[in-house]
Amino acid sequence: MEKLSLYFLVIISLLSAFSQTDMHTKAFVFPKESDNSFVTLTAQLTKPLKAFTVCLHVYTDLTRDYSLFSYATRQQHNEILLFKGKTGVYSVSVGGADVFFKPPESSPAPMHFCVTWESTSGITELWVDGKPMVRRSMKRGYSLGTEASIVLGQEQDAFAGGFDKNQSLVGDIGDVYMWDYVLSPEEINTVYAGGTFSPNVLDWRALKYKTYGEVFVKRQLWP
Repeated sequence: MEKLSLYFLVIISLLSAFSQTDMHTKAFVFPKESDNSFVTLTAQLTKPLKAFTVCLHVYTDLTRDYSLFSYATRQQHNEILLFKGKTGVYSVSVGGADVFFKPPESSPAPMHFCVTWESTSGITELWVDGKPMVRRSMKRGYSLGTEASIVLGQEQDAFAGGFDKNQSLVGDIGDVYMWDYVLSPEEINTVYAGGTFSPNVLDWRALKYKTYGEVFVKRQLWP
């Protein structure tokens, strides 16, 4: 009987560890500046990435630097990074290289971002609220590692750590999706409008995550 009870406890623990949560209409809320509040995401990765698309919603009134999406490997802590500078310039990093985009400035409001990159050309795109910025290019021929630490709310200056509260997000983040290919312009606009295309790396509707510190799950403030 004891062995049977232990067996069921192990099964329940495994199911809990690998459970998925439908986060539709919800957001992670980071209510204050810190270096210990963040969310880790578990990705479905089996081989090095030759392309990707990451989309998400962010709502903040910060005027300083902050991280929107941080994907680190043990070899490169800026394997993928979407980062907002205090001058209104957004940087996209792949494999430690950076390109920069400056969308038109706007009053604080929920904003939708999609970042795409492909290895064959190095072409990098940033879409803001369904509108594309001028394309850039970096890291042509590069492959992204699969043993990844994916963090929301902080920038990783080391694998799964090295956080700086002056780069932390204060605000809401949600609708985080990731694909291992580049979405077409039509698909990106569909995602911006609330649709999805079977995300195969990160799926907000079936999310594996863990929160640390002062992070709350609340209803989204955007439609």
